Amino acid sequence: MISQNSTIGFIGLGAMGQRMARRLLNSGFGLIAYDHTSRKATALAADGAIVAPSLRQLARKSEVIVSCLPTDEAVLSVYQGPEGVMACANRGSIVIEMSTVSPDTSRLLHRIGRERGIEVLDVAISGSTPAAEQGTLTLLGGGDASTFEACQPIFSAVAKQYFLLGPSGSGTTMKLVVNALLGLNMQAIAEAVAFGEKAGLDRELLLDVLAKTAVVSAAHQNKLLRAKHDDYSPQFPLRLMNKDFGLILDKAAELGAPMPATAAAFQINAARTAVNGEEDFSSVIAEMERLARVHGNSQSASLASRPKTQAAQ
Repeated sequence: MISQNSTIGFIGLGAMGQRMARRLLNSGFGLIAYDHTSRKATALAADGAIVAPSLRQLARKSEVIVSCLPTDEAVLSVYQGPEGVMACANRGSIVIEMSTVSPDTSRLLHRIGRERGIEVLDVAISGSTPAAEQGTLTLLGGGDASTFEACQPIFSAVAKQYFLLGPSGSGTTMKLVVNALLGLNMQAIAEAVAFGEKAGLDRELLLDVLAKTAVVSAAHQNKLLRAKHDDYSPQFPLRLMNKDFGLILDKAAELGAPMPATAAAFQINAARTAVNGEEDFSSVIAEMERLARVHGNSQSASLASRPKTQAAQ
């Protein structure tokens, strides 16, 4: 069992990573921090973190290595190669890889780790930056059950609940399932909001009431309230949501699982990402409002977007 005497190496101190790293420090864990942007690691030094000058030094001195990175490419660049984590970590180390990546990447790291005597868990994160700050994340795990159980003190420091879904790759697979719903529901809400406004409803009242209805999840309620003030400051950047849509659609194509609604949402996200991918993913509300304005008020434009019923034909 991991204890607070264990030394954790934390790689990737973006919006989510630095909040989780700080919670681990505040929970009493010894922490070594590394980020390719050195100032991010230095900022944690005031809270008691040791700043690692390289991945090699972090891997050598850590019993548990946690990473939270933006893309598959970033993950592979950290773990592979002669100066990467897998080459430098001690036998018996545990890796907790928390990035949203392809399940194939998770399974690759697991295989490499097994060859080197390193146990790798994929433990994907469900939750936004406020949840990371408050320690109320949900964690979705894949990998060895006994290793997962041993890491529970770490999970408890950053999350409200955590689940082991199965063998390696199961955690990241579940994260893609979760994010498919997260993004699709946001797209559906954005369309409904634009429709309601176009039908003459007061925007502020529409957003207020919609946020109080049973059909809007807690994850999206705050998005509606922030949209009242056109506040799309990033809690989960649109570019990352669209990256996840890409992962979902790639895996769906490989599996032969049709996802037409996800494909459509991906296109809307891509259009908005071209404008500003750093906005929150809820900015699809603004995108659908923009598209509604572009279409104008003509009845012909409205009818053109609606398939004819058999009766109408």
